[in-house]
Amino acid sequence: MRSRSRGASRATHTVGAGAAHHINTATPPHRDRAVDALRAIAILGIILGHWLVTALVADGDTLHTASPLQHMPWLTPISWLFQTLSVFFLVGGHVATKSYTSARAHGTPYNQWLRTRLSRLFIPVAALLTLWTAVTIGLLATGTRMDTVHTLAKLALSPLWFLLVFAALTAATPLLTRLNPLWPLAVVLHVDLIRFGLGGPQELGWINLAAGWLVPYTLGAAWTRGELDRRRAGWTLLVSGTAATAALIVWAGYPSSMVGVPGAQVSNLNPPTLAAVTFGLAQCGLALLLRGPLRRTLGRHPLAWAAVALVNLSAMTVFLWHQTALMATTATGLAAGRLPGLHTPPDDLPWVAARLAWLPVFALALLLCRSAFHTYENRRSRRAPRPGNTPPQAVRHA
Repeated sequence: MRSRSRGASRATHTVGAGAAHHINTATPPHRDRAVDALRAIAILGIILGHWLVTALVADGDTLHTASPLQHMPWLTPISWLFQTLSVFFLVGGHVATKSYTSARAHGTPYNQWLRTRLSRLFIPVAALLTLWTAVTIGLLATGTRMDTVHTLAKLALSPLWFLLVFAALTAATPLLTRLNPLWPLAVVLHVDLIRFGLGGPQELGWINLAAGWLVPYTLGAAWTRGELDRRRAGWTLLVSGTAATAALIVWAGYPSSMVGVPGAQVSNLNPPTLAAVTFGLAQCGLALLLRGPLRRTLGRHPLAWAAVALVNLSAMTVFLWHQTALMATTATGLAAGRLPGLHTPPDDLPWVAARLAWLPVFALALLLCRSAFHTYENRRSRRAPRPGNTPPQAVRHA
């Protein structure tokens, strides 16, 4: 039996190595693998961050959201590790600018280019909206409390705000290819000065929803123009962004958490504050410094490159469905009662340990969602004809 097990293990490894070799050899030599790696890191960081700091607490016949950061502020560094939105906008700005420049050089109309870019974002959204419309109607029809339905629907659809902002910036790419990132940074600075320093209306902060994410997006455009190729640029962003963020937290009273915390007066993300933007500058600097090591590592290790390519193949699907995977696991677990780390208040170390143990279950639920819905993400590329030298879907830019 042990011999058979070893034989099966070797066969599985051989198949995996063969698939990885195929993906590796099919990847064009000019492809920048670091771009795909940074996108994968950003997506996985967001997912893990949500799974670690989002709790659905069962309280009688209702479910409400809570966060361990609310009860255990010493866990705040988790938000520094897994709030990776700036890296995603950096990569998005780089790829969109490069794509638009190439499309313009080949005479592709703007409308056609934009339709292609946005279809990759919004075709997968249709499946999510359809399912959650049905789920919401079903919950209401079975007498589920409205506050529970609101909690679940809000959590499931929360990734859509990000897509709307990203789509708006993508549509504005022709206007942003030459925009200096200092201009949107200045807007964020003045908005926060009016809000917090001069007692202005808090609603003014929503200007930062566009201006704040414009900063890393336009840094991505500068990357495309070759202005950030020197390592000095990465170090400058990393050091200055870190120092500015620390100063804002210590002396200006900004929250130390880079994600929203229930009950907190100010959230660094809702809408983005100057601290969130300077923190994003530090992240972008680190990402730029990692480009060389990532290229070398992925060039030498086909298995690592295959893993990165597969994450990129399903990037939108796993991003859209990761909260649904968490909620599906939570709902299924209710049949066994209030389970630690799943339905209990996130207010002590045993909850943290239990939540870490649940992460593989969330990942399995997400894999099931990916199997069911990833065809929507790749429907467009299956329809389009592919020339013989076109690489597999798994190695194309999103």
